Amino acid sequence: MDLMGMMGKLKATQQKIEETKKRLDTVLIDEQSADGQLKVTLTANSKVKSVEIADSLLEDKDQLEDYLIVVMNKALEKATKVNQTELDAVTKVDMPMIPGMEDMFK
Repeated sequence: MDLMGMMGKLKATQQKIEETKKRLDTVLIDEQSADGQLKVTLTANSKVKSVEIADSLLEDKDQLEDYLIVVMNKALEKATKVNQTELDAVTKVDMPMIPGMEDMFK
Protein backbone atom coordinates (compact mmCIF):
# COMPACT_ATOMS: atom_id res chain seq x y z
CA MET A 1 0.00 0.00 0.00
CA ASP A 2 1.36 3.43 -0.88
CA LEU A 3 1.74 6.26 1.64
CA MET A 4 -1.25 8.21 0.29
CA GLY A 5 -3.40 5.10 0.47
CA MET A 6 -2.36 4.51 4.09
CA MET A 7 -3.05 8.14 4.99
CA GLY A 8 -6.51 7.90 3.47
CA LYS A 9 -7.17 4.68 5.37
CA LEU A 10 -5.97 6.28 8.63
CA LYS A 11 -8.27 9.27 8.09
CA ALA A 12 -11.24 6.98 7.37
CA THR A 13 -10.44 4.96 10.50
CA GLN A 14 -10.22 8.13 12.59
CA GLN A 15 -13.65 9.19 11.28
CA LYS A 16 -15.11 5.79 12.17
CA ILE A 17 -13.63 6.07 15.66
CA GLU A 18 -15.28 9.48 16.13
CA GLU A 19 -18.61 8.10 14.85
CA THR A 20 -18.30 5.16 17.25
CA LYS A 21 -17.62 7.50 20.18
CA LYS A 22 -20.73 9.52 19.32
CA ARG A 23 -22.80 6.34 19.11
CA LEU A 24 -21.45 5.18 22.48
CA ASP A 25 -22.99 8.32 24.01
CA THR A 26 -26.35 6.66 23.29
CA VAL A 27 -25.45 3.21 24.68
CA LEU A 28 -26.70 3.03 28.27
CA ILE A 29 -25.19 0.92 31.03
CA ASP A 30 -27.42 0.19 34.03
CA GLU A 31 -26.09 -1.01 37.37
CA GLN A 32 -27.68 -1.37 40.76
CA SER A 33 -26.89 -2.49 44.27
CA ALA A 34 -27.68 -6.11 45.16
CA ASP A 35 -30.78 -5.01 47.06
CA GLY A 36 -31.89 -2.54 44.38
CA GLN A 37 -31.73 0.50 46.69
CA LEU A 38 -29.30 2.37 44.47
CA LYS A 39 -29.37 2.43 40.67
CA VAL A 40 -27.13 4.30 38.24
CA THR A 41 -27.18 4.70 34.49
CA LEU A 42 -24.11 5.72 32.48
CA THR A 43 -23.32 5.99 28.81
CA ALA A 44 -20.66 3.70 27.38
CA ASN A 45 -18.49 6.84 27.36
CA SER A 46 -18.80 6.94 31.19
CA LYS A 47 -21.12 9.94 31.44
CA VAL A 48 -23.58 9.66 34.34
CA LYS A 49 -27.16 9.90 33.07
CA SER A 50 -29.14 9.13 36.22
CA VAL A 51 -28.88 8.08 39.86
CA GLU A 52 -31.83 6.65 41.80
CA ILE A 53 -31.56 6.41 45.58
CA ALA A 54 -34.08 4.70 47.84
CA ASP A 55 -35.34 6.95 50.64
CA SER A 56 -34.04 4.53 53.28
CA LEU A 57 -30.46 5.16 52.13
CA LEU A 58 -30.85 8.89 52.74
CA GLU A 59 -30.96 8.21 56.47
CA ASP A 60 -27.43 6.71 56.59
CA LYS A 61 -24.75 8.84 54.95
CA ASP A 62 -21.99 6.25 55.36
CA GLN A 63 -24.07 3.47 53.85
CA LEU A 64 -25.10 5.72 50.94
CA GLU A 65 -21.47 6.61 50.25
CA ASP A 66 -20.49 2.93 50.30
CA TYR A 67 -23.32 2.05 47.92
CA LEU A 68 -22.35 4.86 45.55
CA ILE A 69 -18.72 3.74 45.41
CA VAL A 70 -19.55 0.09 44.77
CA VAL A 71 -22.30 0.66 42.20
CA MET A 72 -20.51 3.46 40.34
CA ASN A 73 -17.32 1.39 40.09
CA LYS A 74 -19.25 -1.59 38.68
CA ALA A 75 -21.03 0.64 36.17
CA LEU A 76 -17.78 2.34 35.13
CA GLU A 77 -16.10 -1.03 34.66
CA LYS A 78 -18.94 -2.21 32.40
CA ALA A 79 -18.92 1.06 30.43
CA THR A 80 -15.15 0.84 29.94
CA LYS A 81 -15.41 -2.73 28.64
CA VAL A 82 -18.17 -1.83 26.16
CA ASN A 83 -16.29 1.26 25.03
CA GLN A 84 -12.99 -0.59 24.57
CA THR A 85 -14.62 -3.50 22.75
CA GLU A 86 -16.37 -1.17 20.29
CA LEU A 87 -13.30 0.96 19.61
CA ASP A 88 -11.05 -2.10 19.30
CA ALA A 89 -13.42 -3.53 16.71
CA VAL A 90 -13.12 -0.37 14.59
CA THR A 91 -9.34 -0.11 14.81
CA LYS A 92 -8.61 -3.80 14.22
CA VAL A 93 -10.81 -3.98 11.13
CA ASP A 94 -9.98 -0.63 9.58
CA MET A 95 -6.47 0.30 10.72
CA PRO A 96 -3.84 -0.24 8.03
CA MET A 97 -0.87 -2.27 9.19
CA ILE A 98 2.28 -0.20 8.92
CA PRO A 99 5.42 -2.34 8.79
CA GLY A 100 7.10 -2.42 12.20
CA MET A 101 4.03 -1.13 14.07
CA GLU A 102 1.88 -4.26 14.10
CA ASP A 103 2.33 -4.84 17.85
CA MET A 104 0.84 -1.44 18.71
CA PHE A 105 -2.63 -2.54 17.63
CA LYS A 106 -2.88 -5.91 19.37
